[in-house]
Amino acid sequence: MTRSHSHPRPHPSRRALLGGAALTAFAVATGAGTANAATGTKTATTTGGATTSGTTAGGTWPTEFPLPNGFLPEGIAIGRKPYAYMGSRANGALYRTDLRTGEGRILFAGGTGLIAVGLKLDHDGLLYVAGNTGVARTHDSRTGEVVATHQLTEPTGHFINDVTLLGDRAWFTDSRAAALYGVPRGRAGTVRTLPLTGDWVQLPDVNNANGIVGTPDGHALIVVKSTPGELYNVNLKTGHATKITLVGAANVVNGDGLYRIGRTLYVVQNRLNLISVFHLNSKATTATLTGTITDPRFDVPTTAARFANRLYLVNARFTSPQTPETTFTGVAVPI
Repeated sequence: MTRSHSHPRPHPSRRALLGGAALTAFAVATGAGTANAATGTKTATTTGGATTSGTTAGGTWPTEFPLPNGFLPEGIAIGRKPYAYMGSRANGALYRTDLRTGEGRILFAGGTGLIAVGLKLDHDGLLYVAGNTGVARTHDSRTGEVVATHQLTEPTGHFINDVTLLGDRAWFTDSRAAALYGVPRGRAGTVRTLPLTGDWVQLPDVNNANGIVGTPDGHALIVVKSTPGELYNVNLKTGHATKITLVGAANVVNGDGLYRIGRTLYVVQNRLNLISVFHLNSKATTATLTGTITDPRFDVPTTAARFANRLYLVNARFTSPQTPETTFTGVAVPI
């Protein structure tokens, strides 16, 4: 892993539209290869030539683990326990990996016409899944059972892409329409549509809204616009989107998943095989680049989730053949 810093780093406090129809089948494997273990410490190289090291989560927990061939992963979610949940673009299946061993199993087998992209795990065990074709689903993370299905939009002309949990709702992005959708957290309630206004300009025939997280104060949402690579602060009451000023970076092109720890924002830039690290000001209206994270194991990573002092990412491999035989992995980097 290579980490570069453009400024002293503050304390830490999705993606191209699916290129063609999703595969309808993939090779399901519960023992999909061998996980690679960490040595207990990771070394990061800075632009000044110095090195730093720190103990990684779990000591010898794997820093790379396999997914089933043909799985077509994109989203990843981790809760309070050391399990990662990943979704399949092939048929909406869900896969759960034990971060301590790297071993995993199919939790939900999926089905024809189903897709799973962005995911978030709630404290009550409900897993919120962005389903691309206008759909959001809620699953029981213990059994994989579908608890609820929400038809947010028409099936065509929309791309329900990513999700975050804030307040009493799970907020979903739509890469092909200027709106966010708030699904009540729990098992009942009415979906809220929040049109994006203000600085937001919807571009035709490209991915717009992608990754999404709450602001540090919990009063607004941060959304990455993959094309042309911008960050926005979205008012939860009005939908007014204010473009966030970037300092030290011209853009966040190919911005996909977002992850935030306090005022530190991690932006996964998929096809660049890069994570850009920003420090947010108190109102989340300015983001200052503090460093970048790269790793030779990155192969178009899309979204990230955290456990202890690691970020875990899935390699979507958009630039490789997307077939039932294509291999996929999840990887971890220290933060």
